[in-house]
Amino acid sequence: MVNRLWVKLLIAFGLVALAAVGVGLVLTNRITAHQFAVYVGQGRQARAERLAPELAAYYAQNGSWADLADWLPELAVSGPGQGQGQGRGSGGSSGDGQVERIMVSDADGVVVADTQDEMTGQRLSDAERAVAVPMVVNGQTVGMVLLPSGEASRPLEEEYLRQVNRSLLWAGLAAAVVALIAGLWLARQLTAPLREMTEAAQRLAGWSAASGDQVPQVAVRSRDEIGELGQAFNQMAETIGRQEVLRRNLMADIAHELRTPLTVIRGDLEALLDGVFEPTPEALASVQEEALLLSRLVDDLRALAQAEAGQLRLERQPTDMGELLRGVVSSLDLQAEEHGQALALEVAPDLPPVDADPQRLRQVVANLVWNALRHTPAGSRVTVGAARREGSPGEIVVSVADDGPGIAPEELDHVFDRFWRGKRAGSEGSGLGLAIANELVRAHGGRMWAESKVGQGSTFYFVIRAG
Repeated sequence: MVNRLWVKLLIAFGLVALAAVGVGLVLTNRITAHQFAVYVGQGRQARAERLAPELAAYYAQNGSWADLADWLPELAVSGPGQGQGQGRGSGGSSGDGQVERIMVSDADGVVVADTQDEMTGQRLSDAERAVAVPMVVNGQTVGMVLLPSGEASRPLEEEYLRQVNRSLLWAGLAAAVVALIAGLWLARQLTAPLREMTEAAQRLAGWSAASGDQVPQVAVRSRDEIGELGQAFNQMAETIGRQEVLRRNLMADIAHELRTPLTVIRGDLEALLDGVFEPTPEALASVQEEALLLSRLVDDLRALAQAEAGQLRLERQPTDMGELLRGVVSSLDLQAEEHGQALALEVAPDLPPVDADPQRLRQVVANLVWNALRHTPAGSRVTVGAARREGSPGEIVVSVADDGPGIAPEELDHVFDRFWRGKRAGSEGSGLGLAIANELVRAHGGRMWAESKVGQGSTFYFVIRAG
């Protein structure tokens, strides 16, 4: 259980809550004790201020502090209810007949009376004189009265602080429990999407396209980091699903493409061995043609695998793109004329050389041109062009445009898929040419795309950076 994320979060929330409550209790206790001490001190001061006129009257009546020690204890007794409900002046009164400590000194600070008879005859300290209340008779200070903290009131103060601390402790425990409950709920809420993703990942591990089930997905309920993680998981699962389907289709397509020439070769060889056909040059040429087709297919698959794996070696060198395009057009011009088609070249002047493998680029351009010638009728025109890219003069855009029937929108996204043949292509070709061309361009650090409108022709582009 400790290894569960929600348990770790709960422990973390609990520790934070306990630390916060503990710090709060300590600070509250100290502040309360301090404020209570200030309150009690102010109560004693107010009580002394009320006693001062009575003591001053005593002095005025007797002319001295003689016999004050006999009368002073009567002032120190607070009867039941006395001093209660009088705000700050009630300090020192317990309401249960408790005895206050009262000290009276003469004008020089010598204690003349002390209800506890501890300081009589001693002089008040500077601190005590600072808080003592002076008594004035006929405009002359005749003495001072002071109510220090006494043993009688200390148990009440301590009991009050104990009750306050007890209340704070219960409040802290209640806050800690609430914090733990909230932490538990929050931890479960935070980890719920992660548990769903874990279960979905386990289902994805055992998923197969052959099962016919949909790719496992998770519900995205938020836009925070966990929601973004859920979206990333769904995208990853969809990509894995597509790759799994493509892999199955690829294996089926490869088997189909290899089976056709092998079947022809096997049939022709069996016919030759059985004496059905004579081993004439024409018969052997048919077998050789199928063998060459099989060899080209294997070479295409190897080139595509190397390009996709990033293992294709490129012999880069400064290459004149205009010269390369002219060579490709010249090599295919005769075939275009035989089919009643026209090849045109439009190359912008002063194109900078590109850092590329000229043999691989020639393969890309030839593939695009030959693909355009195969998919356009007689009388059509194929234009090969190259120019600087607008807004990025360091890149060159090469285009191969035809005025053929065009490509349907639903097929345009698949023209670079392996073994894909559009409806207009029929059974011609292996369906690897455009996929290989696309990977070769990507190996050069460029990109390829196609634009087409049905009935208006198609244009294939690729961008390559100047050297």
